[in-house]
Amino acid sequence: MSVLIIYMSRHGCTAKAVDLLARALPGSAVFDLGAVKNPPLDAFDTVAIGGSIHAGKLQRKLSKFCRDNIEALKAKRLGLFLCCMEEGEKARLEFDQAYPAELREHAAATGLFGGAFDFERMNFLERAIVKKVAKLDKSVSKLDEKAIESFAEKLKGN
Repeated sequence: MSVLIIYMSRHGCTAKAVDLLARALPGSAVFDLGAVKNPPLDAFDTVAIGGSIHAGKLQRKLSKFCRDNIEALKAKRLGLFLCCMEEGEKARLEFDQAYPAELREHAAATGLFGGAFDFERMNFLERAIVKKVAKLDKSVSKLDEKAIESFAEKLKGN
């Protein structure tokens, strides 16, 4: 199984999740969509795609990539994941809004990996919003390693 992990990370939480995912999927190739314009989809039979939620939305470039490549992605074994601070039904709703229904329905694995607020990597405005909305004044991480491991197992077909 050749696995391509495509992601975007703004403050590093998704990058940490992808590092853990890549360890659980030995031999996988990792592409940061913020740095690589056109990942080589044709070279892989399995693709995992993930990003994070900011102001209620998935990164625009990642959303566009999914929309522009729906048919190619539907020809692959597909996994979709999301890093967000919401939990339960709110997290599921953010996931559903992040990815096109066609891809969600096709995905062999879906995952909600938790999230983080990293005050050191946020700008002043982002910190102010988190302080007001989430009522936090310091960094916090809720990255769910078990969810990442479970996603990897589903993606492998185990």
